[in-house]
Amino acid sequence: MRFRVDPARVQAELDELARFSDDPAPAVKRVLYTPTDLEGRAYVRRLALEAGLEARVDPAGNAFYRLPGRESGGVVGTGSHIDAIPNAGKLDGTVGVIGGVAALRAVRESGAVPRRPIEVIAFTSEEPTRFGIGCLGSRLMAGAIACERVRALRDAEGTPFEDARRAAGFEGALEDVRLPQDYFSAFVELHVEQGPILEAEQLEIGAVTAIAAPASYRVRVLGEGGHAGGVLMPARRDALCGASELVIALERLVREVGGADTVGTVGMLGVHPGAVNSIPSEVRFTIDLRDIDHARRERVWAAFVERMREVSAARKLETSLEPINEDAPCLSDDAILLVIEESCRALGLSHKRMVSRAYHDTLFIARI
Repeated sequence: MRFRVDPARVQAELDELARFSDDPAPAVKRVLYTPTDLEGRAYVRRLALEAGLEARVDPAGNAFYRLPGRESGGVVGTGSHIDAIPNAGKLDGTVGVIGGVAALRAVRESGAVPRRPIEVIAFTSEEPTRFGIGCLGSRLMAGAIACERVRALRDAEGTPFEDARRAAGFEGALEDVRLPQDYFSAFVELHVEQGPILEAEQLEIGAVTAIAAPASYRVRVLGEGGHAGGVLMPARRDALCGASELVIALERLVREVGGADTVGTVGMLGVHPGAVNSIPSEVRFTIDLRDIDHARRERVWAAFVERMREVSAARKLETSLEPINEDAPCLSDDAILLVIEESCRALGLSHKRMVSRAYHDTLFIARI
């Protein structure tokens, strides 16, 4: 049986969802529990209810839209997220949510009843924008983060997570978000690639074999400040020079110790006091290290930590590390990959197997 999805309608729904944004078009910004986030959630809920789906929301705000099946048992799940970082594109995450609703609408309109229940999930806070931790909703579902840690989170304005959650209308205990093991019989997340490979190779579909989960860290480098003209070079303990050496060391070690699927990024760097005529006394920066091979990622990190000790000693600096997260990579189920490839062949869609180096909620749903 074939199901009909109207591409023009899906595009129009994606365009409408993009209107709920704190950034001007074509950019999109929807931060967790803000008015635009809640407006986007309400729009998706309306589409799902109009499609005849059952709806429920858990205490964190994860939204479940269900098409019942003939049998009970493991749910076939799909979905993604609708929150968006500043200056985001309108397709990140939303394709998986709007596309999932469109798929279930097509199944329902055909009159077919699936054997198992199918759910589209709009996950809460896949992006780390507000509280600094990505995939909060799916982490809570999988028991991959302690509820106490989530309750202790505060945003940049000092707002506690619990205050923001309740102000957005989500009540109940965070402990109730966790799903039982084997809740899902299968899970598939539709997502844009967020990379150049498919476009460069003129392919339409990538079947993801693994998610290269990141380990993320905050690094602090302490030196000694002073006037740029008053402290001679032999006496300097310049925190920025030390931090710069560490940034270059990370790039080198990723290439030399890592493999083709290892990537490392310093995405944020702050310098204190930040004056043109002042020697930097403190630098803080972040590291994002990813690989599909957990052991190899750990080897790169161990080599970086050793290099940090060497730089600290040579430059007489103090350095410290704070882990943000150290998530394990996950591999896709080959049976599901085969179904994706079979579907691509049936529809005449060009495709290839590939690795995803971006975070996705599927990384944590795979643990359930």
